[in-house]
Amino acid sequence: MLDWIERQPLVLFLLVAMTLGLAPFVPEPHIWEKLKMLAAGTLTRPIDIFDLLLHGAPWVLLVLKLFLSVRSPAGDRH
Repeated sequence: MLDWIERQPLVLFLLVAMTLGLAPFVPEPHIWEKLKMLAAGTLTRPIDIFDLLLHGAPWVLLVLKLFLSVRSPAGDRH
């Protein structure tokens, strides 16, 4: 799986994180709402946990892509 992430362009992960990761945009992004609920200890309903996972996954993948990009120099890729 890490190979697949390394082969994809960074812009793909940025685009997904900025769209699905922040949707819906109004009144506030779901990820922000769910993180506030998590911090407050009110993230208990299964739908809220699913929302956190759904909207958080693109951000996790983006961070992983950035980590892999920094870890391995451009000339080292196959």
